[in-house]
Amino acid sequence: MFNSKKQEMVRIINYQKRITDEGKEFFILVVQGGIEMMKSQETGKMYVTARRATISSTFDEATCQALIGTELKGEVEKVNCAPYEYTIRETGEIIKLTHRYEFVEEKAINTKPELSKSVLDDFITDVPVSTFSSNGQLVH
Repeated sequence: MFNSKKQEMVRIINYQKRITDEGKEFFILVVQGGIEMMKSQETGKMYVTARRATISSTFDEATCQALIGTELKGEVEKVNCAPYEYTIRETGEIIKLTHRYEFVEEKAINTKPELSKSVLDDFITDVPVSTFSSNGQLVH
């Protein structure tokens, strides 16, 4: 049976330079899922947003730049994690979060083929019992 769920896609929207603990430079890709409606816990009003996540890469900066706009099969999912503090840039407010967003590749659903419950007799119910004559000649 095939997956009837709509194919999820994310788009590479940006890249960022990072430095390892050893001082080595590398780049991450920023991906974003489709838009979704949310309700503000503070005001009760609806707003539109999109989930974002980052993916480490082995690409150089020019390749990362060229990949902006590329779509990948998968989605950005909310994943529980240990509590941490996050500062909202616009307001400076520090909040405690217990989740992060992570890119998850397209999930294969029901990849094991289904076995038929039919038997041979189900297919040959209208076939005459004796198609050939017993003397080896076909008689109509």
